[in-house]
Amino acid sequence: MSDSTQLRQLVKDLLESQLLAVLATHSQGQPHTSLLAFASTEDLAGLLFVTSRDTQKYSNALAGYRVAMLMDNRTNRPSDFTEAAAVTAVGMVEEVTGDRRNYLARLFLTKHPSLEGFLNNPAQALMEVRVDFYHIARFDSQEVLPIRGL
Repeated sequence: MSDSTQLRQLVKDLLESQLLAVLATHSQGQPHTSLLAFASTEDLAGLLFVTSRDTQKYSNALAGYRVAMLMDNRTNRPSDFTEAAAVTAVGMVEEVTGDRRNYLARLFLTKHPSLEGFLNNPAQALMEVRVDFYHIARFDSQEVLPIRGL
């Protein structure tokens, strides 16, 4: 599936169909993962999540290092060995503020309307992973979809 249009569609379909992702960060050489609700921008260049400003994931995400965010479509059935795909986004994170926050908050709530109270709590931050590339892995293949320059 090396055609970039097909690869982009596979990533888009997976991001749209999944509600949860795993965010991987690190601090002082120690890895940290978090399960979280996410949404993506139409151009696939941004992945959104909400977190409290007093969490380890918040401070790790803003520490100036790249993060990884894993989404997959496994079903825990034997067919996963031939049909499942995992997509890992790699990029930098920033807290979203101002007018852009209003736009991206609406995008996030379109996918997760039940999280409106959580998102609008002043202790919470809307975060955006600015995606550099996606790594797409299947049981027997791996491909990279660049989004920003590698």
